[in-house]
Amino acid sequence: MTGHDTPSGAVVTCALYEPGRQRPELLPLHRAVAAVRAKRDRFVWVGLHAPRAGRFQSVADAFDLHPLAVEDALHAHQRPKLERYGSTLFLVLKSAVVAQHDDILSDTEDDLVASGEVMVFMGEGFIVVVRHGPSSHLVGVRKRLGARPELLAHGAAAVLWALTSTLVDQYLEVAQWLAARVDQAEADTYTAERGRDIGRIYQLKRELLNLRRAVAPLEAPLRQLADPQMSGGDTAIAHALRDVLGRHTHATEQITALVHIVDATLSLALARTREQQNDGLRRISAIAAIIAVPVMVAGVYGMNFVHVPEHLWVFGYPLVIGATVLACSLIYRAFRRRHWL
Repeated sequence: MTGHDTPSGAVVTCALYEPGRQRPELLPLHRAVAAVRAKRDRFVWVGLHAPRAGRFQSVADAFDLHPLAVEDALHAHQRPKLERYGSTLFLVLKSAVVAQHDDILSDTEDDLVASGEVMVFMGEGFIVVVRHGPSSHLVGVRKRLGARPELLAHGAAAVLWALTSTLVDQYLEVAQWLAARVDQAEADTYTAERGRDIGRIYQLKRELLNLRRAVAPLEAPLRQLADPQMSGGDTAIAHALRDVLGRHTHATEQITALVHIVDATLSLALARTREQQNDGLRRISAIAAIIAVPVMVAGVYGMNFVHVPEHLWVFGYPLVIGATVLACSLIYRAFRRRHWL
């Protein structure tokens, strides 16, 4: 198994790392494992994207991965967590990327933020990364680490730090992108009368809640990883992971604050909608009251009575019409004073 696109669609990369650098060639898995066992200062980095069970089983056998963790890695749909199986750490992370929408506040019901999962197995001399869903922002991690040999000298733990740091930075980018849209929705609620406001605000709230569900549970695993004992006694990596934890806390707080802002904006939008509906009902009621006067008069004269009081008086009908107009005017003025019209 070398770096190639498998028939199953899993993009597999198997690279061997020596202190501070990557071996230039991609090795078959069995040769990479043998090289790691020959010298303890080496490690192998295996990357897979949505592998099938048969393809992944060879990797699991090579590194003696626990069957329960293997099952989680294959089927995904896990919450962020950190588990230890013997000497192997199993870390589940969520990825989040902005979907390509030119107008976030459009009528589309598609997700605005796409999410995926990243499963990491780390043990002595190896790290296996399994990706599900969108994770294109992780492609450059290997190249960036290759440009920093001082980090690669820390072994597989450096890869773990780079993955968590990249994902947390992506959380912050997505949160900032959503924050701009929340500000836009809030401003529209105050200034515009657009029928889609409530639906678009609900859409923002749904995306923020989904993002918070992906981000917030990662706090406990990061706190555990920041313990030097979990990172093999490497204090430098532990300090770096504490920095990642701080940025993760900032991302979580920002997302929570945005949820509160969206809740307030939604309440305001609903209040404005109810106010507009009440205004419409008042206008309809006022117009109905005004129209009722001429309708009543016309109804009386439509009965074709023979003995109408003003029937033989030349000013009778003009007087009735004038009285009707006056009554309608008085009713209109009364509703106008009460701001119903």
